[in-house]
Amino acid sequence: MRFGFVIPWADADEVGELAAVAEECGWDGVYVWEPVWGVDAWISLALAAVRTSRIRLGTMLTPPSRRRPAELAGQVATVDRLSQGRVTLSVGLGAVDSGMDAFGEECGKRERAELMDECLDVVCGLWQGQPFEYSGRHYQIRPTEFPTIGNTVQSPRVPIWCVGVLGRQRSMQRALGWDGLIPQVIDNGTARQATLDELAAVTDQLPGGDYDVIIEGVGSEHSPAAWAAVGATWWLETQWNAVGQARPSLAIADRLREGPPSL
Repeated sequence: MRFGFVIPWADADEVGELAAVAEECGWDGVYVWEPVWGVDAWISLALAAVRTSRIRLGTMLTPPSRRRPAELAGQVATVDRLSQGRVTLSVGLGAVDSGMDAFGEECGKRERAELMDECLDVVCGLWQGQPFEYSGRHYQIRPTEFPTIGNTVQSPRVPIWCVGVLGRQRSMQRALGWDGLIPQVIDNGTARQATLDELAAVTDQLPGGDYDVIIEGVGSEHSPAAWAAVGATWWLETQWNAVGQARPSLAIADRLREGPPSL
């Protein structure tokens, strides 16, 4: 199992500093959330890329339904080159209460799922280089000879982690077709992380090999070892209570310096 940290609240320059602390203190990855409006996740990760040399970097998570595919492809590829191949793109439908409705973003689940699937098709196609064309319900791309730098260091592409809702066949098929599962369960219309028993019930469905299973939590309250036993490969430490503190970045840095949990 590898150990990452989700930075809950920080400006871009602070993300760079916190990533350097995380690397120094033995963490394997640093992840940032991508808001509808606010601190740009990919600028933050670019700063983290030039401040580090080993740890993985990524979002937790990106809702592709509200992103322009070409723009997202360019941002991810740029940070992948800056980091020499250390980026992971995490995707899901996103939480509508995070500001989607207020900014006029698509909120319907079916529509967001369609947009996500097509967006990822285009993103991965663009990473392969020109000429590229695509004809979907939402996006149409024609080949262009305009010069660009769009390649990724990682081959055949940047790894993609995807939310999969346990018990929902289409959602799980989508997640199992990418490189990692972020397991969720829907209870009374509200999404939550799967429990140990719920993840254990689908362990035999996982592809194995290099396929990742990503769990978030607080190490002092949960057992990463227990999650590893049912197939989890990444533990992402979260410290959302830092948001309410006077200096969130200091609280986050203090936790990072304690190092990752032990198995």
